[in-house]
Amino acid sequence: MGIIIKKVSSKQELKTFIRFNYELYKNNPYSVPDLYDDMLNTFSQKKNAAFEFCEADYFLAYKDGKVAGRVAAIINHRANETWNKKEVRFGWIDFIDDMEVSSALLKQVEEWGKERGMEAMVGPLGFTDLDAEGMLIEGYDQLSTMSTIYNYPYYPVHMEKLGFEKETDWVEFKLMVPDKLPDKFVRISEIILQKYNLKIKKLKRKEIKEKNYGQKIFDLINEAYAPLYGFSKMTQGQINQYIKMYLPLIDLRMVSLVENEQGELVAVGISMPSLSKALQKAKGRMLPFGWYHLLKALFIKKPKILDLLLVGVKPEYQSKGVNALLFYDLVPIYQQMGFEYGESNPELEVNKKVQAQWSAFESVQHKRRRAFRKSF
Repeated sequence: MGIIIKKVSSKQELKTFIRFNYELYKNNPYSVPDLYDDMLNTFSQKKNAAFEFCEADYFLAYKDGKVAGRVAAIINHRANETWNKKEVRFGWIDFIDDMEVSSALLKQVEEWGKERGMEAMVGPLGFTDLDAEGMLIEGYDQLSTMSTIYNYPYYPVHMEKLGFEKETDWVEFKLMVPDKLPDKFVRISEIILQKYNLKIKKLKRKEIKEKNYGQKIFDLINEAYAPLYGFSKMTQGQINQYIKMYLPLIDLRMVSLVENEQGELVAVGISMPSLSKALQKAKGRMLPFGWYHLLKALFIKKPKILDLLLVGVKPEYQSKGVNALLFYDLVPIYQQMGFEYGESNPELEVNKKVQAQWSAFESVQHKRRRAFRKSF
């Protein structure tokens, strides 16, 4: 019996699509499961603001009557227009170690894309840059994060056998929290503050709405990330969604803002305790007790690991060392909170400016991930 590819067309099939990843990785100590409810929202045209400019379908692969793989076919029209491309994205791809399965899934994405006038396929990518992206090609023995993809080593082997080539790579770093900030780092940070008339601001919860800081943060991210691979400017609907979903969960001590003398936001750093272990304990579910593990990690007994979620600097300040100010502010807080190391999350391998900011800290590049491409 061959491989059967079926388009997801019911709530039960969508549940199967979401939970296939958990079933495939449930005994893996490095994989971090997605929260089922978050994935329901991500794949919902009514709840995910990215559908303002994206279209997508989801597919399951069956072999011998059992689910053997999954993939999402996505067209981000906004990104295609921005970068003058005709690409279909494949995302949320998982499969057993069977070439027939992976081939059938990717062939389905290719045909779906061709029907809509696309000329190439690329991935793994999500709807936007704020979704998990890039197939892991190094670091299979490292704990994943809540915002990245974990996959078995056979995945990229399949991609290469199926004729896919490297599109771009991201690298990730493990960054040790120092016992003390280097004196040179402190001096440079204080010089930068004075030279450019900058100030570090700690955000208050009421200011997110009252002084529109949520909007300011994402406007800055839109500006700072504009030149990066595959990025498409967030719409107001997306910004509203992210402010509502994520900012209430952030411990504001772990957020650093830098403003100029006019009070304009020029840099932002957002971090949070790692939820990786908590999500593993929750098994991808908030109920019955998953919420407890997440709340414990966020507010009660914080883990020793932190995630650096977002670092953004206004373009005209990017070559002035302003990003150092974020860690001048945050590292003493990390020390007080008992963190031992941080996860940088993915950075484009060609983005040397970002990687240079870790030179003041003990660090190791411990993961690498890749987007693959194939023209039709």
